[in-house]
Amino acid sequence: MTKLKLTLEYDGARFDGWARQPVRPTIEGAVREALDSVFPLWHDLAVAGRTDAGVHASGQVVSVSVEGGPPTEHAAEALNRRLPPDIAFRSSTEAASEFHARFSAQARAYRYRVLNSRGRSALDRRALWHPRALDVRRLQSAAATIVGLHDFRAFTPTETEHSAFERSVLAASWTGEPGGLLTFSIVADGFLRHMVRTLVGTMLEQEPAQIMELLAGAPRERAGRTALADGLCLVGVAYTAQEVDELRRLNRGG
Repeated sequence: MTKLKLTLEYDGARFDGWARQPVRPTIEGAVREALDSVFPLWHDLAVAGRTDAGVHASGQVVSVSVEGGPPTEHAAEALNRRLPPDIAFRSSTEAASEFHARFSAQARAYRYRVLNSRGRSALDRRALWHPRALDVRRLQSAAATIVGLHDFRAFTPTETEHSAFERSVLAASWTGEPGGLLTFSIVADGFLRHMVRTLVGTMLEQEPAQIMELLAGAPRERAGRTALADGLCLVGVAYTAQEVDELRRLNRGG
């Protein structure tokens, strides 16, 4: 058997998240069908981040053990011929037998895009439309408060499978672009369910001082709304210290 590490991107708009379901279309379901078509034998499929319905990815990572089929350097191309146009593998490399896309990860990076404009856009579907004016400096201050080790239970659903709520945020920032497009970037050692979307929703509604108070284990009801999935994208996963530094550098825009 050969252990593959595959980098995956997808437009999650029409999918009900990563995890396979019996009826609705999912990313995992499409990937499994492609693997069945390309490899005579495969097992141990794992993913770095189990994204929710409507969430996108440009740097998702999948690991899988395969036997037969095309050589490693052509695996991504062969799988893409069996995938719908809104899912694509960007690369395929051989990994160590113990590599696991989820458990080997040291950090993950997400971006959330907000269109801060009085008029909505018919083209930019991968952004949350927010017509009320936003103060970018206030958002930047809010992002600075969440960097470090904090208890993020205020930013995940009350009914949860998580038993530990502390996460270390390595970098977080807001940047603005022409046309009112704002981007929130965050790198952390791990994320709770809905954590990024609830952080965004809260930063759009509350002051930095209020957010700082939430980071000591406040209940969910004190935080803001959970922002829609449209604007969220998993942009990278790091497995080495060097890759972690690269994610942090990209977060700073350097």
